[in-house]
Amino acid sequence: LNAIEDPANFTRSRSVGAWLGLTTRRYQSGEVDYDGHISRRGDTHVRSLLYEAAVVILTRSRGESDLRNWGIRLRENIGFKRSAIAVARKLSVIMNAMLRSGELFKRESITAITV
Repeated sequence: LNAIEDPANFTRSRSVGAWLGLTTRRYQSGEVDYDGHISRRGDTHVRSLLYEAAVVILTRSRGESDLRNWGIRLRENIGFKRSAIAVARKLSVIMNAMLRSGELFKRESITAITV
């Protein structure tokens, strides 16, 4: 993630997804509360690369990983494109946590690193 110069700029790794525009835009007014499309803020190139990586994880990857299994379960509930965005967001969170800690990617434990 070259767009993120210093991973320590984020207090939590979960903030990276929002910074890259991979979270839904919200509209709240009175009793109205809409979750819209992704906000598309941040670096367009990095966001598109993360989306492409998520699509590859969901479609072409044959290796078992918790990230892929989570994305496939999500795809059954909310559809392919939304699950690809969710996998891309989680991938950005994982990558930022890896940059901060210096650890390598572990296929079997995605939930432990995203906190």
